[in-house]
Amino acid sequence: MPSAAAQSAAASDPSACGARWARKVRVRLQLSDTLIVALVVLASLAVGMPWNSPELSRATPFDAAVVPALVGAGWLVALAAYHTRDARVLGLGVGEYKLVVHASALAFGMLAILFLVLRVDFAAEYFLLALPIGLGALVLDRWLWRKWLLRQRAFGHYLARAIVVGRRDDVEYVIAQIAANSGAAYRVVGAAVDTAPGAQLTVGEQRIPVVAKRDGVAAAAASVSADAVIVAGQPDEGGEFVRQLGWDLEGTPAELVLSSRLTDVAGPRIHFRPVDGLPLIHVETPTFEGGKHILKRSVDIALSVLVLVVLLPFMLVIGLIIRLDSPGPALFRQRRCGRNGDTFEMLKFRSMVETAEDDLAGLLDRNEGHGALFKLRNDPRVTRFGRWLRKYSLDELPQLWNVLVGDMSIVGPRPPLVTEVAEYEGSVHRRLFIKPGMTGLWQISGRSDLSWEESVRLDLYYVENWSLTGDLMIMWRTAKAVVNPKGAY
Repeated sequence: MPSAAAQSAAASDPSACGARWARKVRVRLQLSDTLIVALVVLASLAVGMPWNSPELSRATPFDAAVVPALVGAGWLVALAAYHTRDARVLGLGVGEYKLVVHASALAFGMLAILFLVLRVDFAAEYFLLALPIGLGALVLDRWLWRKWLLRQRAFGHYLARAIVVGRRDDVEYVIAQIAANSGAAYRVVGAAVDTAPGAQLTVGEQRIPVVAKRDGVAAAAASVSADAVIVAGQPDEGGEFVRQLGWDLEGTPAELVLSSRLTDVAGPRIHFRPVDGLPLIHVETPTFEGGKHILKRSVDIALSVLVLVVLLPFMLVIGLIIRLDSPGPALFRQRRCGRNGDTFEMLKFRSMVETAEDDLAGLLDRNEGHGALFKLRNDPRVTRFGRWLRKYSLDELPQLWNVLVGDMSIVGPRPPLVTEVAEYEGSVHRRLFIKPGMTGLWQISGRSDLSWEESVRLDLYYVENWSLTGDLMIMWRTAKAVVNPKGAY
């Protein structure tokens, strides 16, 4: 969250206001998109056109000029039509990348039909070269712009000014969630609750001024130059309040945003379906069998085989160093609970002394963990080489075998000890609905620094909302977490 000084500085920066920064970023994105599309289309033309071949005589000005112009223009139009540069998706991440992919697929699908009808001879290279290379470049470009935008927002720039309106507890909840989310695009500049204007809400380290009661939100939004009015929860006045507020905000720069306390449900499970003017929100029930899980298992097998083959020499070296560093075997075996509570023998490189489990009883009074977890930052049982292995999570490489044989997955909840599962209460057992993973949301969110409650929440969120795209993002973020370790001990 930006500091108070950063927020104050941002407040005087015109680019910090939503409409202005969105226009600035959109223009930059449009320029970079145009440059990328132009370069890959021209490169495909240069590669595909048989300049030194007798076939060149068959090429017409249409092939050399009109076709590449159609490809480039069609691609750029599709990117615009899919709103890939809309302020609502800028910096969003996966959702933004999906729009770019869908727009590109639509553009080339329509072009394929057009070229088939026109019987264009020199078009294959655009599909074989321009599409994959250009799509990769566009996604990479979006990723780079997103990193830049997040860095700017860390200093309080490029944030939309927002007023949050609703019941006090709902307003405080929304403000806290915006503050906790590093990718949030809003800076809350005021609240509208049933408290006299001039008071302040204290949310964590923030002091948010009350700028209006709920019946004066539109005027307050204009007075503080708000870019958005966020309705938190369900107002006491019901839907009539939201409808009237929407009317009041007509003609102003502020957009209306509705926030729901439908927590820990990811976007792909939520579908909107209006029925005769009644907006219904459909929330899919989580499924733990079927095609998605077969695909996940296929990815697990392919990746585990590939990585085991590539890293086997490196793993043999690690095993040798472990044997030389301290007495005992290179591998540590431990019973863990897998899917549906079935136990399996999990493999790890040994990072502790051989008598570690026997020595545990004497360390329980120094436990720094939470809930059923035992954690000790300076655990005396960890060997010299083991501490390095743990820092970079290399001790977990043998779990690739567990993935290959089906006990674990590449991505999933943290594999719990049998003693931990014995202490589970209530919904915590839902962690066992799918296979545990070598990595997961817990791995990229702080590892040992997480509280027990946060670890459980992340695991339950993953169990109910996982997707293959989400798994790929977690793998990518895991690689970054390994290079820059945090919370590993």
